[in-house]
Amino acid sequence: MNLSIARRAGAFVLLFPLLLPFALHAQSLPRPKEFYFDADGATTRELRLLPGDDAATQERLLKAMKGRGQDARLATAQLAHIAYASGRAEIGNALYERVLAGLGNHSSLQQPLLWNHGWDLYHAGDAEAALLHWRQAGVDTYNNPSWVPPTLALALWTLDRRDEAVQWYAAAVRTEPTRWRDPANLPALLPDWREEDRATLAEVAAAWQAAPPSWP
Repeated sequence: MNLSIARRAGAFVLLFPLLLPFALHAQSLPRPKEFYFDADGATTRELRLLPGDDAATQERLLKAMKGRGQDARLATAQLAHIAYASGRAEIGNALYERVLAGLGNHSSLQQPLLWNHGWDLYHAGDAEAALLHWRQAGVDTYNNPSWVPPTLALALWTLDRRDEAVQWYAAAVRTEPTRWRDPANLPALLPDWREEDRATLAEVAAAWQAAPPSWP
């Protein structure tokens, strides 16, 4: 995101905090459940209004962001992702919060916003905040999304909470043992993940293989 566009995007979010007042330190998680079968594709979807991320696309997104309704929300979320990708995490955070602040409690966008923001936070080096977002998107819900065990395992391992990471990875294995037992399957299981993220999860899988935790 170039400087002029970043300034214009920032002008729309001055009334929103740049940093979330989360209590992030040593956040606790519930124990993993036994199985996580729900596909939950509605959560794990890319939030994008227009293809591309160049300056012309950003200008169009800024215009769409001024409107109302779903297109304005998607435009804002896409700009948030672009901001994170260009190293402007504070602007990205504020844009995501702008969308969340305008949603109702039962909006279909709430969970995918938390999931997408979580990934942007993780790739910006804030695994603790990512973990909280992913918890809200998947753990604190009524269903048992299949993306939760490997994704939380990734964040926990990165935070050096390795016993917990293995416990969550074990939930993926219990759910689909023929798929998650072998780390060689990770590229096929997680094709949209970055290679370095799959490599981190492979470390969790190796730790699980060395000492599989019992259930419960």
